[in-house]
Amino acid sequence: MKNSYQKDYRKVKLAEPRSERLKLGKAKKGLVICSVCNIFFYQKSWHHGADAFIAKRENKDMPVSFTVCPACQMIKRKEYMGKVVVTGIPAAQKSDLMNMIRGYGERAFDRDPLDRLIAVSQSGATATVTTTKNQLAQRLAEKIKDAFNTVKLSFAHGKTPGDAVTVTVAFLKK
Repeated sequence: MKNSYQKDYRKVKLAEPRSERLKLGKAKKGLVICSVCNIFFYQKSWHHGADAFIAKRENKDMPVSFTVCPACQMIKRKEYMGKVVVTGIPAAQKSDLMNMIRGYGERAFDRDPLDRLIAVSQSGATATVTTTKNQLAQRLAEKIKDAFNTVKLSFAHGKTPGDAVTVTVAFLKK
């Protein structure tokens, strides 16, 4: 006797998990180059060096199309996924902090073409940094904490679908 509560799971179609496919759609055939920053999408990920990739003999016949990458789209729409607000910056450490933020952003971009600092603004003893990824904002805040031991971090996560995170880095007064 077949149990009425049991289903034949071979016939059940599961929903697709939230993944890159939902964000980017199916992977396009060939090479997709960002017309703004010249990074390229190939085999489901973004890479640096489109010119060198195309110059290889085995890639010369590959179809090429142009689009705007997700990071450039966010920058154009003035959107961000991560925000770091640094408050109470001591005057003696301000230039060191700003250099560290810019250097961290450059290294993040070298590692992942979609990791970008969108804007770095400074007003008095406060600096605000917006990023294209929320994880980048969190890592940047942790890096500031490691470099300057006298800070306190607080995280505020936005509600879905945005998933934006705001990290406040407060320098403690000595």
